[in-house]
Amino acid sequence: MANLKVAIIGCGSIAQNRHLMEYEANDQVEIIAVCDIVEERAMVTAEAFGARSYTNYEDLLQKEDVDAVSVCLPNYLHAPVSIAALNAGAHVLCEKPMATSREEAEEMIAAAERNDKKLMIAHNQRFVASHEKARQLIESGEVGKVYSFRTTFGHGGPEGWSADGTDSWFFKKDQAFIGAMGDLGVHKADLLRYLLGEEFVNVAGFIENNAKEGISVDDNAVCILRTESGVIGTLTASWAYKPEEDNSTIIYGEKATLRLEDDAVHSLVAQYATGEIVKYELGQIQSNEEGGQTNTHVIDHFVDCVLNNKQPLIDGHEGKRSLEVILAALESGETRKISKLEK
Repeated sequence: MANLKVAIIGCGSIAQNRHLMEYEANDQVEIIAVCDIVEERAMVTAEAFGARSYTNYEDLLQKEDVDAVSVCLPNYLHAPVSIAALNAGAHVLCEKPMATSREEAEEMIAAAERNDKKLMIAHNQRFVASHEKARQLIESGEVGKVYSFRTTFGHGGPEGWSADGTDSWFFKKDQAFIGAMGDLGVHKADLLRYLLGEEFVNVAGFIENNAKEGISVDDNAVCILRTESGVIGTLTASWAYKPEEDNSTIIYGEKATLRLEDDAVHSLVAQYATGEIVKYELGQIQSNEEGGQTNTHVIDHFVDCVLNNKQPLIDGHEGKRSLEVILAALESGETRKISKLEK
């Protein structure tokens, strides 16, 4: 089978620690081009991976014959660059959140369908072993009726690992549009939709900037969510958790409570109403603290979908629904009213 020719647009931290390394580790992929507006960053990356370097993504798309593109850019560029790549005939793996509005997300989906190309959003939490196992336990009925949940994703903030440190685009509203909720909260919104197997209909959000000075986006957020069937719970996203990050989820059900990534050794602990406790050692979740050297399985899944014409687990429609939860939380935070999600 011919190798997949890939370009990475944006050579910052997520590209360096995830996309480039995981593409390189996949023997069905050839990285042929990289792009970054910082010329030196593009050139150094290109040299490291034996690729050609560009500072303008339009030049890259025009001059290179690429099969697939990873979009690893500030949030406000996700939609325009993804659409340009799709229109140029490339499959697209876009970082999260997929866009800055529902309209942008719809335009991305339309571009993928119009060009008959794959569009996948890089929500890596679905591929975590403990999360996959929890979904199976819920789906099989072993947990019984799910009543409630709490999920948290927090760390010290992007300045610790972003390519531009304290000057990172993550902190600038005109480039990021949203802070911790877009960086971390959207991952958990996607995970909960995946675990529970249903959509959220109501969101109440308290979205604050109370920890970091001089930034124009949120750094602490707590949301209350309600699903179609009445499952309720909380989602927390924070850039103010020190010294360690928290990436845990707890599902409270009729027959069992599932604790995911809440124990240092056991990535899933199932506590049954009968008193039985089952502890699973499934390998730890990827962490920014470890330098992010573990495989997220996102790239391998995307490559497999492109080469074998499969539907990505997180396609444009899935990415849009997870984005809409975050947009609803933002709206609630601004209006101080409960947001209703459209079907």
